[in-house]
Amino acid sequence: MQNVTLNNGVKMPILGFGVYQVPPEATEQAVSDALAVGYRHLDTAAAYGNEIAVGRAIASSGIPREELFVTTKLWVQDSGLRGAGEDNARRACETSMHRLGLEYLDLYLIHQPYGDYYSSWRAMQELHRDGLVEAIGVSNFMPDRLVDLITNNEIVPAVNQIETHPFYQRADYQRLMDKHGVRIQSWGPFAEGRNNLFGNEVLSGIGTAHEKSVAQVVLRWLIQRGVVVIPKSVHPERMAENFDVFDFELSEDEMARIATLDQGVSQFFDHRDPGMTKRLGSSRVD
Repeated sequence: MQNVTLNNGVKMPILGFGVYQVPPEATEQAVSDALAVGYRHLDTAAAYGNEIAVGRAIASSGIPREELFVTTKLWVQDSGLRGAGEDNARRACETSMHRLGLEYLDLYLIHQPYGDYYSSWRAMQELHRDGLVEAIGVSNFMPDRLVDLITNNEIVPAVNQIETHPFYQRADYQRLMDKHGVRIQSWGPFAEGRNNLFGNEVLSGIGTAHEKSVAQVVLRWLIQRGVVVIPKSVHPERMAENFDVFDFELSEDEMARIATLDQGVSQFFDHRDPGMTKRLGSSRVD
């Protein structure tokens, strides 16, 4: 497995397995199947409601803890929005570790750029200093909020997990993050099939040339850009297919052809939209 080195020296597998939208009752089997395929990087979140199932799969796998890289995320309502500040974030992290059955996290992210995330970041810096979290980062932060957080805090986020796929490539933003030492991580690498991604002629043509699927081409394209990816599937054969992307390489011409697919806008929603801000900011996680 190819690793990337985060800004604090922590090694992170560039390919992982995500469990967003996997129902809790299906998560344990899905994660167990992914670990059997060879995945060692797992990505979950308090908001997904499946941390306990991820933890059960880890426990039953028999894989040594040091061979795994586990990420989870702090939700908005645990960020100190109601005034509890740093204590809320610390309790939320400890709750996630308990659900996962882990004594430490490899990566802990602020899930959304809302609420009192400055208090959250101060708490996460302490969690890192205390050895409970190997690396800390953010998710869904737009450039202005990311740079503001970097400018006014001691620890620079190790990762920013954002929507990144062929139709929303974020190349300029990746260059900005590289400048500040922040690793870009993709959620939604397949855009959930929107805009007919799996039928796209450019991607399918490149796939045919390499005897690979569109999904494999997309993952390879992201990996060659240095983007960490966490594809999701509940089908073992697709998990194995997504894992099998290290035996071919896209040419400069193929990378350039994929670059022409960029539409420069989200296929989902804008985190600066006031309506979305209100909805996400008021969504509770039990």
